[in-house]
Amino acid sequence: MKLIKYLSTTLAIGFAAIAITSCSDGTKEKLNASMLPAETVKKDQFSFYKDIQIRPGINFEVVSWGKGVDSVGGYLVLLSDSLRNNYKSLSNERKGIITDAWNMDLDNDGNPEIYIQLLNNKNVSDLNVFEYSGGSFNKITFPGLNSNMKKIYGGNDKYVIKEGDLYRTFPIVNPRDTTEKAGDIKRIKYSLSGNSFSTSVVKE
Repeated sequence: MKLIKYLSTTLAIGFAAIAITSCSDGTKEKLNASMLPAETVKKDQFSFYKDIQIRPGINFEVVSWGKGVDSVGGYLVLLSDSLRNNYKSLSNERKGIITDAWNMDLDNDGNPEIYIQLLNNKNVSDLNVFEYSGGSFNKITFPGLNSNMKKIYGGNDKYVIKEGDLYRTFPIVNPRDTTEKAGDIKRIKYSLSGNSFSTSVVKE
């Protein structure tokens, strides 16, 4: 009888210890989960972020992401319209590093355009353009340089907004005209109509 009583007591103590251990482990797991730092992602995964305010209550946010090669990845354009409780997003792949983003209404139609500038091959810039209209993002193809321009183009271009107009400038290489010399600045003006760009060369 004493042996049975001893074994019963020992087993009861053992089960109690297991129960306490289980509770302790569960509590420990919960504590560890709740104590994780809020910022658990690497900042280099989101190498570019810009908040663009159209007007109070309406913002576009541009976020770049990608692991590994910095010139390949994706980006998001996020619309927050707190006035109408309207929230939209655009996801797109990218080839290049996002260096800037801004908004314009180049065609003056009342619909904002988001311009995303990307740098390729260290010194070649390009633009991705989207117009937000009718509750969606519509891509507008940004024109490349024509064959004559490519002959004198060597990169190091810049995009400039002046008095509501969009310009692209770059230093001339291999000049083809006696009126030009290497290092002179070529300036191209962009106009937008019907979601289609047109260009004109600005003579200095």
